[in-house]
Amino acid sequence: MHVIRSFLPIKRKQVGGLIILLFISIICLAFSMITNDKFNSFRREVRLRQIGHELLRYSSDSTSRVLPVKKIDENEYQISFENPFTFQPESLVNATQHSLAKDPLADDYVVSVLNCSDLSIAYGYAMSKNKKDDIITCIGRRLPKACYMINIKFRPTGIITAKNGYFLGSLTVLAFVGFIYLKSAKPRKALSQNQPTEVFDLGSLSFDAKASQLLINGNTIDLTKTETRILRIFALSPNEIIARSRLQKEIWEDEGVIVGRSLDMFISKLRKKLESDPNIRIVVIRGKGYRLEFSAVIITGEEETQPD
Repeated sequence: MHVIRSFLPIKRKQVGGLIILLFISIICLAFSMITNDKFNSFRREVRLRQIGHELLRYSSDSTSRVLPVKKIDENEYQISFENPFTFQPESLVNATQHSLAKDPLADDYVVSVLNCSDLSIAYGYAMSKNKKDDIITCIGRRLPKACYMINIKFRPTGIITAKNGYFLGSLTVLAFVGFIYLKSAKPRKALSQNQPTEVFDLGSLSFDAKASQLLINGNTIDLTKTETRILRIFALSPNEIIARSRLQKEIWEDEGVIVGRSLDMFISKLRKKLESDPNIRIVVIRGKGYRLEFSAVIITGEEETQPD
């Protein structure tokens, strides 16, 4: 049993180290994902800007400038132009397909051409990796010369969704495991800090608090953890009155539950285990508490009573 007790704290330290390692790994993964997403977003903006340049080239406009691409939503971008221009819808379709051909995450998207003045839709179409779902209309009609903005909205891919789900799921699991570990480790840690390390001589008995044992004439009497903690409080203050409330507070309050008769039960069990030396006993001082006496002499003016 003692070997098992020594082994468990080592395992708990290993579990704690593993949790910290997992946390660091997930944080690194998060930063990697953020860096990757930023890089991919920048490359996509370059491709979208190229769409604007090709559209102007198809329209024989070599002087107008494509303004910086704006990201207006998580998966939506806006291309705008310096000057009004006119174009044929098929040139926009061709420019978009050509520029996004190398974008692995641009399988499905919707293109909307907006009038700058009132944001009404002048033209729009949808492209899909499944070609039968393409929606391209009115490609033979040239749009009048005007100020246009082109919005391109991409469908979120399964890869991004899976990555986000994995990341959030990992954080949730890690938080849950960490909560369970810390919740179970905290009482154990407090208990280990309160674990006695002394050996007390109680008459002919030797009390090894660390091993939770009483030793007499080569014989060993095992004590429970609660019995050990109670006897240690007495051993630190022999022949002194220990208030009942103090014993209850130090032994049970950290566990959140105090049962009045529990103390009497453990005192009774300790008495039986101390019977090996008749000169040692735990007496009840009515209205005050308990006292560990090293002799059978009763102090005058104080009455010894036995619990029910």
